[in-house]
Order: sequence, then structure tokens, then C-alpha cells
Amino acid sequence: METRIALIGIVVENTDSVRKLNEILHEYGEYIVGRMGIPYAKRNISVISIVMDAPSDIVSALSGKLGMIPYDNIKTVYSKLSSSADE
Repeated sequence: METRIALIGIVVENTDSVRKLNEILHEYGEYIVGRMGIPYAKRNISVISIVMDAPSDIVSALSGKLGMIPYDNIKTVYSKLSSSADE
């Protein structure tokens, strides 16, 4: 199956959403290459970046679930690079 590298950017505007966010990310853990979280106390937000190597439908499913969390803003960027999971 063909996979793509994707970057999901998340801006967490309310800490009440963090538990749900982490539960969803845990479900997709096998596709997550890396995760970086940056708390920004001055603005009372956190910025999280998720790097994935997954089929496009998996990335879309994760993005959709994250996008339904209140107070979180999500954007997804796909690499033009793709590869077969058999490689």
C-alpha cells in the first residue's frame, strides 16, 4: 500500500481538549513518526506537530477526528513524496 509523509499542525486553545486529543493520537500511534509539543504560556495555547508516514486515507481519518475536537485548530500538509509500504 502506498504511504505518504504528512505533517499535522495542531493549535490547542483549551487544555480541556488535551485528553481527547491524546486518546485519538494513541489510536494512530503505529503511523506516527514523531511528535513535538510546544507550550506557549504567553498566549495560553500549545502548538503540536505530528509527522506521519501513512496511507492518505489514514491521515485523512486522523485529521478528521482531530478536527472535531472543540478548541483545536488543525491543518494537514502532505509531501509529494510517496512510497510503497513493501519497500
